Order: sequence, then C-alpha cells, then structure tokens
Amino acid sequence: MIATLLFAVFIVLMLVGVPIGVAMGLAGTLAIGLANLDTQWFGLLAVPQNFYAGLGKYPLLAIPMFVLVGAIFERSGVAMRLVNFAAAIVGRGPGMLPLVAIAVAMILGGISGSGPATAAAVGGVMIAAMARAGYPAAYSASVVGAAASIDILIPPSIAFIVYSVLVPGASVPAMFAAGMIPGIMVGLALMVPTVWLARRHGMGALEVELGRPPFWRSLRDALWALAAPVLILGGMRAGWFTPTEAAVVAVFYGLFVGMVVYRTLGLRDLFFILRDSGELSAVILVVVALAGIFAYSLSTLSIIDPITHAIVHSGLGEYGVMALLILMLAIVGMFLDGISIFLIFIPLLIPIANFYHWDLVWFGVLLTLMVALGQFTPPMAVNLMVSCRIAGVRIESTVRWVVWLLLALLSVLLLVIVFPQLALWLPHQLGF
Repeated sequence: MIATLLFAVFIVLMLVGVPIGVAMGLAGTLAIGLANLDTQWFGLLAVPQNFYAGLGKYPLLAIPMFVLVGAIFERSGVAMRLVNFAAAIVGRGPGMLPLVAIAVAMILGGISGSGPATAAAVGGVMIAAMARAGYPAAYSASVVGAAASIDILIPPSIAFIVYSVLVPGASVPAMFAAGMIPGIMVGLALMVPTVWLARRHGMGALEVELGRPPFWRSLRDALWALAAPVLILGGMRAGWFTPTEAAVVAVFYGLFVGMVVYRTLGLRDLFFILRDSGELSAVILVVVALAGIFAYSLSTLSIIDPITHAIVHSGLGEYGVMALLILMLAIVGMFLDGISIFLIFIPLLIPIANFYHWDLVWFGVLLTLMVALGQFTPPMAVNLMVSCRIAGVRIESTVRWVVWLLLALLSVLLLVIVFPQLALWLPHQLGF
C-alpha cells in the first residue's frame, strides 16, 4: 500500500508541475513517515541523514567543475573556432554544414559533458549559418539536438559520474573510457542520415557560396580548444590527476584560454559564468540529494526485490528483458533528463543486471545510450527543446527529421548490445 502511495504521490507531483527533485524528496519523506508510524518522529530523522549522504560522495565534486568548464568554453568563442576548423576539413557542399555541427558537438562533448550546454553553444553558431546556406530551421534544430546528445557519452560525462556514484562496481575512469568508442560511433552514425537527408531534399544549395576557411589558420585558432579533451583524458590516463582533479585543471585551463589566449573573457564575463554555473550545479546536486531520500524509501519499503523478481521471472528471457528496458527508458527519456532517470531507475535496474551477470560498466553505457535516445525524442526532449528555441521552430516540426536520426542512434545501441567489447575493450586496454 505504501509502495503504491510512494509512486502515486511522485507521479502526481510531477504532473502538477513540481520540480522532479522536490517530487522525489516529498514522496520519499511521506513514505518513510508512513512506514514508521509507531516510532518517535515517524523515522523522519532518516530524511536529513540521507539528504546529506546523497551529496557526501567525492566524485560528485567533479560535477560543478565540469559544468563550469562548459560555461567557460561556451562563452569564450570556442564553438566558432571549432566550426571554422571543421569546415576547413570537410569543405563546403550540400550536407557538409550539418557534418560540421556534429563534429563540433563531439569535440565539445570532450570538454563539458552537458548536452543542453552543447546544444546552446553549437546551436548559437550553427543554426544561423545553416539558415544562410539554405537549410530549413526544423532540420537544423534536429541535427543540433541529436548532435548534442552525444555529449552524454563522450567523456567527461556528468551522467557517467552520477552512474559511478550510484554503482560502486563502475569507476569514473572506466565509464569515461567505455563511453569513448560508442560515443564516436554515435557521431558517425548520425552523419549518415544527415548527409543523405540534405542531398535527398536539396538542402544547403547556397553552402558553396560561403567559402572554405583556410586550414592552417583555422587549425591554429582551434588548437587550444582541441587540446582540452587531450589534457582532461590524457591526464587521467597518465595518473596525473583523478577525474575530480581533472575537472579543476580543466577550469583553470579554460580560464587561461579564454582570458589570456583568446582574450574573449573579462572579469565581468567571469561573474556571469560563475553565477550561471553555480545555479545549474546547485539544481543538479539538490536533485541528487533528494533522490537519496527517494532511494532510501525504496529500500526501506523493500520495493526493489519484488519488482526485480517480477521482471526476471516474466518469461521474457534475457534479451526480452533488455528490449523491455530499452522501450521503458526511451519513453521515460522523452520526459526526464538523464541524471534524474539514473537516480530514479538505477536502484531498480542494477539488481536485474546482477541477475543476468551483465557487466556493470557495459550496462552503464547501454543505459546512457538509451537516455541519449530520449534526449532528442519529442515531445519533451531536453536537447531538442534548446535547439528548437534557438531556431525559432516548434518541436513538432522536427519529427520528420528526428525519426531518421533516432534510427541511427538505435543502430549503435543494438551493436553495443550484440558486441559488448565495443564498450569494454578500451577500459580493459587502459587497465580500468
């Protein structure tokens, strides 16, 4: 009865517009109180304890740092320099600017790890350029929204950090390494329908008139930005610093590039960067803390075991259960962001993974791919909402383009399911 009430209250609060973190915290607190009616304070002392326990984890320190890194590079003009460099490589012609957008999003994914931030940075530069080249606004918004979804896979990824905190068997370095190859595969897979659609529908006819940027000059301008992912990931691999320390190093590197090399950031810009990053980091971490209350209520009420037992003994078999999880998380991903999905569902999903002896690092990559699928699936795709706002189009107008991009990402998801070494080979080679 209390278990039903827990989920009912949570769903009702979300439907009436209560922020998801608050909805989890209130529902969990109510369940804890009702489950301990015969004790003093109704067992509510567990609420502040679990709120603090949800935050008291060292890897979470990396989240505000990587959020800050993303904001610094977004405001320092890095996206424009990367666009010019990518355009110098691929050239001009129908379908080339969308390729540039995807390539730039992949590089920025190795700096910030935040899909919405990348959608804003890339969209702010690319959507206007694609409009001048003759691409429809809805198509441009679809490409940018899909490209930004790669960031949740390419390290450093905030979602991977949260997953590692929730799943002790999957370290942050292992998750970062495991996401690299699938993330690149998703980027390459998105490029195929992107170019095909552009040429099939005669889009980008004016692109050849934009001119091709000079290669060596654009390389020189973009070199500092291209070095950022190498510094972050190479430093962790060399053992110079932990993922959390890497985030701090990346912040100072970004400030050096923006304020000394490019000279596009001033002290006034720094104030707004710190303010915006602080607000976003606070939102993420408060959701994490309130999810700790929700997770404690799940374990206290012994809800997880019956659900796990029902799923694994449903007669669907291993691949049937995997298909069920893909369908469920793809639907949920249309309405919730990746971090919220992890916080809500991982306590329920990890016992299923353990039952089938799935590798937890591989399973984390699969979950992240499923979340990425939902991040640009209408009607509530968070990345697509950002790109549509920049393009000035309704999200419904992107469906005819988004469907093809979703199929491309789904193909990568199926490959990783069939060939787990696509995710596990690199972590094993690096010794994680």
